[in-house]
Amino acid sequence: MLLLALIALAAALLPFVNYAPNRLVSGESRALWQIWSFPPALLALIPLVLIALSAVPGRPGLVATLLFTQGLFILLMWGGGKAATLLAQNGSSLARTSAGSGLWLWLALALLACSDAIRRLTSSALWRWLLNAQIWILPLVLLGAGTLNDLSLLREYANRQDVFDAALQQHLILLFGTLLPGLLIGVPVGLWCWQHPVRQARTFTLLNAIQTIPSVALFGLLIAPLAGLVRHFPWLGAAGIGGTGLTPALIALVLYALLPLVRGVVAGLQQVAADVLESASAMGMSHRQRFWRVQLPLAMPVLLRSLRVVTVQTVGMAVVAALIGAGGFGALVFQGLLSSALDLVLLGVIPVIALAVVVDALFSLWLALLKGDTHD
Repeated sequence: MLLLALIALAAALLPFVNYAPNRLVSGESRALWQIWSFPPALLALIPLVLIALSAVPGRPGLVATLLFTQGLFILLMWGGGKAATLLAQNGSSLARTSAGSGLWLWLALALLACSDAIRRLTSSALWRWLLNAQIWILPLVLLGAGTLNDLSLLREYANRQDVFDAALQQHLILLFGTLLPGLLIGVPVGLWCWQHPVRQARTFTLLNAIQTIPSVALFGLLIAPLAGLVRHFPWLGAAGIGGTGLTPALIALVLYALLPLVRGVVAGLQQVAADVLESASAMGMSHRQRFWRVQLPLAMPVLLRSLRVVTVQTVGMAVVAALIGAGGFGALVFQGLLSSALDLVLLGVIPVIALAVVVDALFSLWLALLKGDTHD
């Protein structure tokens, strides 16, 4: 009922698209019925259909609800692209049509309704993943076919494709440049803490203290020491190390990654039941065999969840690293904020969100497959 109320509110009060004479002007709002002439009351059919579908018992009602809300999501994306095309035909080449707050809310609520239907439809993590993934097949087809090219966000991308590609490459460098050193440091430290429980308190106190430092402050704290090292050892500068840029960003991101990784290693190994280890010993396994064949596989889901947290956290925090010249999508975000260009801000923000969602989904799939393999 809450989703229905919000959908009705979005349809009645919020604009479907915004039409502006250029990229720096906010422009005017256009409702859905102002673009395609039809009575606004027709929009009331959508919540009425959802109410009718919710009354259908069992799986048929859930399947019908999923198909309807998924179709609504695809129709909204297509409608946004077509509205931009229609307005572009009647305006100048500098005019921009962007998605309005109503369209964004429509899309979000349609996805929420799809997710709710999938959650009720099946309890299998793998099937939920597959059903959520297939929602994006047709929207990606629309994107590849050029249906959305007249939207201001896509036009901004077309004008800055080289900059966007470079930002994507830099963001991925920050991500993988954080994960690899983080694993190489965090896993051994976690094993050390697990083997010596008396040292866990001091280690976690230090890592918690690092975690409480704001990211901007930590980036700033690293500038002076690294600049001093480069002055005393010029060969560091020749190797690409400096007080600003990639080096302090990677150091800070690795430091932030240590607490979840170390805690995940310790928690994963500690949650292995003692009777399982006793059974492995009774079967004649050595300490090494018991670790690699029993403890590590049983601890792997907890370790992957910790790595999942670190990966998504790094994708988001890498945006702030642009403030010290590390590049990535944060450079587009801050450039758009300085020039008051909303489309440029969204060109940096939306890929970050998409990258975080894709990474999280891949980890969810990995965990679902691991759970299935363990169950089998």
